[in-house]
Amino acid sequence: MERFFIKNFGCRASQADGAAIEAGLAAQGFSGVTELGAADFVVLNTCTVTATADDEVRQTVRRIRRERPQARILVTGCYAQRAPEEIAKLEGVSLVVGNSHKTNIPQLVSDRFRNENAHASVPYHGQLEVGDIFTGDIVVGDIFAQTDFLSAPIVDGAGDAAGDRTRPNLKIQDGCNNRCSFCIIPYVRGHSRSAPPERVVEQVRALAAKYREVVLSGINLGRWGRDLSAPDPKSKSRLVDLIRRLLTETCIERLRLSSVEPMDFSDELLELMAESPRIAKHVHAPLQSGSDTVLRRMHRKYRPRHYADRIAKARAFMPDCAVGADVMTGFPGETDAEFEQNYSFIESLPFTYLHVFTYSERPGTPAAEAASQVPTRIRRDRTQVLRTLSARKNLEFRRSMIGRTLSVVTLDSVTHNKAALDNGSALSGNYLKVALAKPRAANRIEDVRIGGLTSDGVCEAGVLNVL
Repeated sequence: MERFFIKNFGCRASQADGAAIEAGLAAQGFSGVTELGAADFVVLNTCTVTATADDEVRQTVRRIRRERPQARILVTGCYAQRAPEEIAKLEGVSLVVGNSHKTNIPQLVSDRFRNENAHASVPYHGQLEVGDIFTGDIVVGDIFAQTDFLSAPIVDGAGDAAGDRTRPNLKIQDGCNNRCSFCIIPYVRGHSRSAPPERVVEQVRALAAKYREVVLSGINLGRWGRDLSAPDPKSKSRLVDLIRRLLTETCIERLRLSSVEPMDFSDELLELMAESPRIAKHVHAPLQSGSDTVLRRMHRKYRPRHYADRIAKARAFMPDCAVGADVMTGFPGETDAEFEQNYSFIESLPFTYLHVFTYSERPGTPAAEAASQVPTRIRRDRTQVLRTLSARKNLEFRRSMIGRTLSVVTLDSVTHNKAALDNGSALSGNYLKVALAKPRAANRIEDVRIGGLTSDGVCEAGVLNVL
């Protein structure tokens, strides 16, 4: 039995795709391993949101060639969809499969890798359209011709979620119809597509038999359902309607939303999140910039005042909720004044954490062609300034939780080291890492009293290593 190792890069949607690939390969009789050194072939499920993401993939290919030279390498995902010929030239890469044909990977691997005498140009027997790239090493099609929902985690007969351990990640939406001027993702993921509600309910019901928390994810999660045809033309299918069904028709103890665009955090959705103890009090709304003029150049569909209104409403409904955002520095033309507007806007809002990214030119996007590119040094300096601000806000939020009782899902198996922090860890509903004072089994929801801080989270009362 041939053994495979999967390495996923990037977002939660990519992680879910990797889980589906893993399950598909297992169904073909391949055996998954957790160590690269034991693998006969390696699947790299890539991201391409930044140049750094691309570079990480190339470095990984080189590392595999050094550490496991006999292993064949298959590269898939967003980078494979965007630049397949570039990847195919890397030494050691046997096969490149775009997002357009990601669901065919189990069969492609079975056809290609199991026939040691096969020529490199063994044909792919699926349907390829005019304009597709297909050589012996590359299978990539037109992603905008893709109308199917590509993947979701698969639950096996034992109730296990492929690729996950204590907080399964269920991808319910793929693709994006927005055209932000900096973003390559619509061009490698295609149009927005939603998993049918019955399928989502079935998946969550199966996952709930074993797991306490399920994370709902997507490329543009808030757009779930917009592409689905409703039996009644007057009815609508929105994310909030799906969540109500999941609460009614499954016994899942906690649902968590990953990233939702700010204007998709409707009052109705926020009210439901606040009312239900089974929904994590966690709002992640991509901001990108707090400068109105920068947002306009980015082609974002809201202004700072709209964003601030959504965050204020979230905190009004859920005073202790986590509030996170993606923020970009160094967008083309970003002046010192615009960066100061961004900083001031972020400082004024109750963020509990930020994901700060340095702008990276993506070939084929309008922003990459702009003449007024910000020098790399300035971009990175601004990134550091915002990360410092993020750390301060996060520390303030964590301090405010001392003495409080939080609902957590336990994550780690108990270790046997001497340090108090090795009793295991948990994640609170409002997205704080919690070091536990005594061992607990993983995958349980419990209430714990917070007694202090760790370097990047909080700790249960009774933990000695308090900062």
